[in-house]
Amino acid sequence: MPLTRRSFLAGVVAAPVLGALAGCAGTVVRPGDLSRLRIMAPASPGGGWDTTARVVQRTIQSSGLARNVQVFNVEGAGGTIGLGQLAREDDDALLMMMGLVMVGAVDTNDSTTRLTDVTPVARLIGETELIVAPPDAPYDDIAGFVDAWKADPANTPIAGGSAGGTDQILAGLLAQAAGIDPGDVNYIPYSGGGESLAALLGGQVAAGISGTADYGPQVAGGDLTGLAVSTAERSGQVPDVPTLVESGFDVELSNWRGLMARPDMSDSAREDLIGLVVDMHGTDEWAEALANNGWDDLLLTGDDYGAFLTEEEARVREILVQIGLVQ
Repeated sequence: MPLTRRSFLAGVVAAPVLGALAGCAGTVVRPGDLSRLRIMAPASPGGGWDTTARVVQRTIQSSGLARNVQVFNVEGAGGTIGLGQLAREDDDALLMMMGLVMVGAVDTNDSTTRLTDVTPVARLIGETELIVAPPDAPYDDIAGFVDAWKADPANTPIAGGSAGGTDQILAGLLAQAAGIDPGDVNYIPYSGGGESLAALLGGQVAAGISGTADYGPQVAGGDLTGLAVSTAERSGQVPDVPTLVESGFDVELSNWRGLMARPDMSDSAREDLIGLVVDMHGTDEWAEALANNGWDDLLLTGDDYGAFLTEEEARVREILVQIGLVQ
């Protein structure tokens, strides 16, 4: 049975006694004891996974679902260092934040730990990807850009984030839909949105791909031309920019984030974690966090989330192979 707010708070009250009996600080005393929840952000502080983990932390605590939630960082290799650590854990009160980037990083980093080695808990949120062009580009919509791209892929450079990340995955999927060999895409990775923005404004690239939060203000201000967004619905941050599907390209992609737990946990322990996430999702604090961060609500839990991960892994691996990043 999913953990209710009442039963969870009862566990908080009982925690000191149970903790004294535990004798082992690293292992949960019993299923349902989430009084000392930890959330791993498998990346450096300040990034998307870290930010989302800390919003989850604040929401759970401020809504009264738990009093003690710790966020800690395990950096490296697109999150796969943290993934490997999670696979060795025995703590039922540990969640790991992850997302689409990790799906690709498992293959690009040749990780010995796969997503199937840990337990899916819930997909939480998604962010829209935005494709833009410099203001003086000879095209003002995605169809015009694709025409120029198809004519000369090598001399149509596209700026984006790290190699193998969400931005390059979207570039490959769009190339595939447009009849361009993804292996011919001239993708230029930048370490941050500021660097790719400078390349766009300086006319060094033909287009750029990043999160809507990165390029949206420049599109709204007229410094960049919005060509398309990647999600099924238009983004409220750039409502005048059409979706790729609207523009005739059968591509949808969300830079989603979700939560995983340790392997080999009991069904009841997993249901307790899912129940906590569902309770959090229903709070006013979470609704406010979604609005403040421009996040799409993509809640999907348990086995349904696991099935989604299986499909996403296959789609991402296929495009990374075609791009040439994975053998």
